[in-house]
Amino acid sequence: MGLLLLTGMSGAGKSTAFKILEDIGYNCVDNLPIPLLKSFVDLLQDESVDKVAVGIDIRSGERLSLLQNILDELDQDGKKVEILFLDASDDVLLKRYKETRRNHPLSKNERIQAGIVEERHRVAFLRERADHIIDTTNLLTRELKEEITQIYVEKKNYQSMNVMVLSFGFKYGIPEDADLVFDVRFLPNPYYNLKLRPLTGNDRPIQDFVMKYPQSQEFLDKMDDLMEFLIPNYIKEGKNSLVIAIGCTGGKHRSVTLANELYSRLAKHASTYGLKIEHRDIDKDRKIGK
Repeated sequence: MGLLLLTGMSGAGKSTAFKILEDIGYNCVDNLPIPLLKSFVDLLQDESVDKVAVGIDIRSGERLSLLQNILDELDQDGKKVEILFLDASDDVLLKRYKETRRNHPLSKNERIQAGIVEERHRVAFLRERADHIIDTTNLLTRELKEEITQIYVEKKNYQSMNVMVLSFGFKYGIPEDADLVFDVRFLPNPYYNLKLRPLTGNDRPIQDFVMKYPQSQEFLDKMDDLMEFLIPNYIKEGKNSLVIAIGCTGGKHRSVTLANELYSRLAKHASTYGLKIEHRDIDKDRKIGK
């Protein structure tokens, strides 16, 4: 029996995840009544049905509290149910609800935020039991598909951690979702070289300029050492999303170069956590100049 329980926060992308699971060969049953779960598991075993995904979440209402004991009983009977939990930050969940103009299942006559807080409390036990947690805060649909495919098709040693390396410009504000912020404005600035100014940290001349200074290399080495220490400990403690923000004045030269260099170093560990890079402000000066 290969039963997958798909759950998580409302608005975190479970409907999309179901479509992805169907595409990779899972038979999907959404919103199964919780009292039927044990009988459903027995049926799967009797019929030797493999690769089934069941959706259970806050839509079950008060009966969701019954799921804890049912999962315990199934574990005791040797009938392991694998749990995939989809999560996202409260701010992003709130934004998604506003964009779709839907009410949260628990908000009733209160604000959507109140429903999100209550739901997070009710599904906490499922998050703690989850075999895999995917944070969709910064994920595109194709990126969610890649992560689900890695877990359930390629069987990679995925440890429920998504790392984003993000370059930015301080003149445009520090990213609100940043967990770690590094300021590289102490490095020599290629902006003052008129030939280099139009280029970005994705261009070789800028990379050569920034990285020729010993302090750039030393800073990168220290940052790499810090990540080598922090990331495994974050994973151990259950953190599932880490945004490493590297900023310079405009987010175009130094921060982009250092972000690219750090990303390259972290890529050697990409089999143990998800990794991607984004340059938030790289084109903003160009747009202003037009």
